[in-house]
Amino acid sequence: MTTTEAGQLTPETAVDAAVAHASAAPAVTGSKAGSAPAPEAGEGHDHAVHGYHNQKDEHLKRLRRVEGQIRGLQRMVSEDTYCIDILTQVSASTKALQSFALQLLEEHLRHCVAEAAQKGGTEIEDKVEEATKAIARMLRT
Repeated sequence: MTTTEAGQLTPETAVDAAVAHASAAPAVTGSKAGSAPAPEAGEGHDHAVHGYHNQKDEHLKRLRRVEGQIRGLQRMVSEDTYCIDILTQVSASTKALQSFALQLLEEHLRHCVAEAAQKGGTEIEDKVEEATKAIARMLRT
């Protein structure tokens, strides 16, 4: 995965990495992008170990920290805290979730997409499309 000089993963570099992995696989013909609906959560993923598995404890720790930030927001509203102070906390919470999402995306590209590229066939096309859609959803937020 490539990063910017500041060490931040960007959506552009994530897509570039996914495409680079895809170019290692044989070309697929006759496939229409977007013709099949995206699988529901947990469907279509045949391997038992996901890309985040080795970092699971760290991820759970980060998510608990975010949860604490959200609870702090609830407390701030309950206590009638000044609007700008709440918005500052919202910004921090959003940044923490975005950071988590980028880390998870990077692990997905390194593990799941790379694994599909090694296998070859049509699976790589599906994984690249899936990652591209995930990046698009992240950009909309």
